Amino acid sequence: MHFAAVFKREFFLMRFIIFAVLVWHTSEVCSLAQGYPPGEAVERMTVAAGFKVELVAAEPLVRQPVAIDFDDQGRLWVLQYLQYPNPAGLKRVKVDRFSRTTYDRIPEPPPAGPKGADRLTILEDTNGDGQFDQAKDFISDLNIASGFAFGHGGIFVLQTPYLLFYPDRNRDDIPDGDPEVLLKGFGMEDTSSVANSLVWGPDGWLYGTQGTNITANIRGIEFEQGVWRYHPVSRKFELFMEGGGNMWGLDFDRYGQLLAGTNYGGYLMFHVVQGAYYAKSFAKHGELHNPFALGYFQHVPHKNFQGGHVTVGGILYQGDQFPAPYRNKYIAVDTLGHAIRWHHTLPDQSTFRSENGGVLLQANDTWFAPSDAIQGPDGAVYIADWHDQRTAHPDPDASWDRSNGRVFRISHQSAKPAPHIDLHSLSSRELIDQLSSTNSWQVRRARRILAERRDTQVIDQLRSLSQNPDDSSLALQALWTLNAVGAFDQSREGSLLTHQDPHIRAWTIRFIGDNNLVSPENWKKLLSIVKTDDSPTVISQLASSAKRLPAEQCITLVRTLLDRSEFRNDPHIPLLLWWALERYSISSLEAVLQTFSRPEDWQNPFLRDVILGRLMRRFAGEGSDASLAACARLLATAPEGSERRRMLSELDAGLKMLGRERLPGLPLGPKYGSIAAINRVQKSEQVKRLKTLPPELADQLATIWNDNTTDALIIRVAIRLGNKAAHDRALALVADRNQTENTRLEMLADPAGTG
Repeated sequence: MHFAAVFKREFFLMRFIIFAVLVWHTSEVCSLAQGYPPGEAVERMTVAAGFKVELVAAEPLVRQPVAIDFDDQGRLWVLQYLQYPNPAGLKRVKVDRFSRTTYDRIPEPPPAGPKGADRLTILEDTNGDGQFDQAKDFISDLNIASGFAFGHGGIFVLQTPYLLFYPDRNRDDIPDGDPEVLLKGFGMEDTSSVANSLVWGPDGWLYGTQGTNITANIRGIEFEQGVWRYHPVSRKFELFMEGGGNMWGLDFDRYGQLLAGTNYGGYLMFHVVQGAYYAKSFAKHGELHNPFALGYFQHVPHKNFQGGHVTVGGILYQGDQFPAPYRNKYIAVDTLGHAIRWHHTLPDQSTFRSENGGVLLQANDTWFAPSDAIQGPDGAVYIADWHDQRTAHPDPDASWDRSNGRVFRISHQSAKPAPHIDLHSLSSRELIDQLSSTNSWQVRRARRILAERRDTQVIDQLRSLSQNPDDSSLALQALWTLNAVGAFDQSREGSLLTHQDPHIRAWTIRFIGDNNLVSPENWKKLLSIVKTDDSPTVISQLASSAKRLPAEQCITLVRTLLDRSEFRNDPHIPLLLWWALERYSISSLEAVLQTFSRPEDWQNPFLRDVILGRLMRRFAGEGSDASLAACARLLATAPEGSERRRMLSELDAGLKMLGRERLPGLPLGPKYGSIAAINRVQKSEQVKRLKTLPPELADQLATIWNDNTTDALIIRVAIRLGNKAAHDRALALVADRNQTENTRLEMLADPAGTG
């Protein structure tokens, strides 16, 4: 009996082992079945009804593609990110728990710096069969190169920490000489987050983004995540917005609205607004550089999210090859979901929301890792496939398979081949005709080439087209091009402030704001817009541009807009108004205070709820005699009751910010550039300033102080203002066993209150 039991037990154990081995073997076979050869990979893919997918390039011509684009001749350029994840020629000094790496030095720019394995390669279809069969390198030996763009007689290349320009004015595919360093200082602590995604804006600026885990310092402007722009003619650099996640992929929609891809689960993108601040992983990456932003924009709200959580490339489809239901849709790569998806972008006041549309391509292969998406000159969508079982580098010394890489074309089955036109061969007037094309690839290239030529002979034609009341789309293209060629003249283009199309009015405001000056005639028109324009798009841009105007005009615009209660619940406009006012809150303190400290302002819900509390916190956080006196004036105007108490809370929060330091180990930098500049109060200055409390604030404190008070807020504010009686009262309450436990604990809740 005992033997039988043992035998039975051993028999079942053996069966379990055999079963486990079979399961392991099956899983291994399934695992090995992924990463299909190029031809088989296409056969395994499924696409939306009516579409087809074709392989157009594969290893060994393409390996580890991180960015792709077509040149004006219709050739495909591929940036091969073969050096990733470790830069050549540098030694790691340390790596923190967020994979941020400190290196022994900053590498010199090419050709003097360390030579890496990255390369920018030109692919050609020599036999016309639709597949690229010949490759040649335009540049090799690049070292962590993450983005490129054509224009102005050469190629712009992002190689951290530099933005480089390789001239090729004779277009012979050989650089005319060593690259010019246009910008330096991009962060390089994490090579999965470096500056990336170069794209030309409709305004003639070159835009790019930078992701998480790294800190850039460009011409004294420091930032972690953000979208930036560079002007190739004026050579100006601006931080366009601050915040965001590990952003990869930028594109402009048909109205010039900018979208940035994100790696945050449940969302696809940010709607990038000029001069705004955005959410990021604050606990991991630190605060916004302006501590007085006092708010930020979230991701575009998304409905019915599906797939992985990484969107590293996305485009607004603006071609004519796909059927109408797919036009102006957001086509995004889903790296972790191994798919390409399309989405609706739906208007929502001054911004929009997104909603899942469906799957355009499902790879059915876990090695399929799309890294970029572009619209080609033929109207098809081209997808770069990193093609690797590994998609991140938590271990910088992990082994990588750098032998793979593909590019696929998604086209509609009804599409007919169209002859390619080399736009460089066209005259400037012929290029203007291309601005009305239904294929955005041709439109954008025509606009860029016109910007490079800066042909004064077509300016009048562009100006006439921009005034066209019957074709707003063409008028907008003409306005963009006029600015891109450097011919925007607000004395002439000011008439567009009354154009019937809100997007033309908005862009005219933006171009005026970019010049930082408004003519007297256009100032009158702006005041009229502030009071009467019913377009959230226009008002949003006016709020963005206000901070770029002189103080008096900015303050006037903000104050007048706050009378427009219909925009009070807009997702963007309220914070944009605060950020505009915050720019001048200290440098023009008296003007701001005179405009926003009147008793009647408390009857305006828009002004009261958006501005006054933030203004109190901003003044308190500055900590100067003048700003603390301003706090007293605001407090004096606040109605008794809940509003006065709310202002005390804001005063308390602002005083708490004095001398505040960031958490150790997180990025720290100066401010958000000159547009939102602030003067942070140092801790050593705090004590000195609060010892000389302005009499105005001392008087206000006296009106609320009572030696017998148990109000934690009043006691805390008084302590922060250096009131010894409040300090003694807090200690007495802590020691008084007759007080409630809650009262005693409140005295200990904030170390700054009793220390």
